[in-house]
Amino acid sequence: MSDAAPTPILLVGSVPLSDEEQVFSTVSRTLGSRIKAIPDGETGDRTNWINWQKSVMDKAPMLERKKHVEGYGAVQVDLYSRRADCTDDAAFPPLGYASAAIASYRTFERLAAEGGIAADTRFMVALPTPFAPMMSFIEPESFDAIEPLYAAAMRRELQDILAVVPPERLAVQWDAALEFAVLEGVFPAPVTDFDPLVSRMVELASWVPSSVKMGFHLCYGDANHSHFKEPEDTALMVSVMNHLATLVERPIDWFHLPVPIDRADDAYFAPLSKLATEAGTTIYLGLVHARDGLEGALRRAGHAKTHLPAFGIATECGFGRRPSETVAPLLELQAEIARHLDMVPA
Repeated sequence: MSDAAPTPILLVGSVPLSDEEQVFSTVSRTLGSRIKAIPDGETGDRTNWINWQKSVMDKAPMLERKKHVEGYGAVQVDLYSRRADCTDDAAFPPLGYASAAIASYRTFERLAAEGGIAADTRFMVALPTPFAPMMSFIEPESFDAIEPLYAAAMRRELQDILAVVPPERLAVQWDAALEFAVLEGVFPAPVTDFDPLVSRMVELASWVPSSVKMGFHLCYGDANHSHFKEPEDTALMVSVMNHLATLVERPIDWFHLPVPIDRADDAYFAPLSKLATEAGTTIYLGLVHARDGLEGALRRAGHAKTHLPAFGIATECGFGRRPSETVAPLLELQAEIARHLDMVPA
């Protein structure tokens, strides 16, 4: 048996159960100490990642709806533009992330006090990088004017969360998806170069106090259970992680990256040997797939270990659009995979 620490498990964010109490209880009971931070599952209106932010766009005084376009995953999305009469002091209304997080934390706090959540388990809040809603909902001509306003609103949301949740109980994850769609050349964008995209992520990290755990979910999308592009390998993600590790002035506690179901090969994982993150950064590989279960995950993990001896595990993305009855079996599968990986020599 390996003497290494137990294989940790990350939940990326969305867990489609009935409410946050069911999420916290089910996850804590199934994953135990392997899960270092539990999200509230993004239940209710938040099940489809950032799609619920359209209601915020509708209320924003500086925006007006422009047109309907077919988005990634064949989803019809509205585009918004800057109103001609927009004033310099225009600001977004509350985005809703803070109010949802604070309400969920009250439930988390109660369950922890009752012994249903371990004392050292943190409450995780997953936030999209502001670039994602801007790319998804704002027409290109208005992007430069609106992006800083939305970023300021997101920072206010985080500050409101920090004012309520004790830092020693909080973990913040930045979900970076549209950045990779742009860097991979899938979507045209007002910002396409590597450095300014990574610089935005560096700034987001600076908003989070070092006493709060913080990580990044590097995402290739999951609309209709497919990626916007199949990553050729982990090279681009390694480049982003290495740049962030160099530029971010606070600890990065984790990175999460996807592993496609058909990539049980050395070529996909080989760039991980060039990873230059700090020793305290956990890399979570999204190598768990319900379709091929334990056998497939262990096959992918075997190739990964050649290039990255120690890592945690996760699914490729959140559980968001998965039927609720599949959640418990998928959590149990992750626990089973982790137990098997504990037995593998480092």
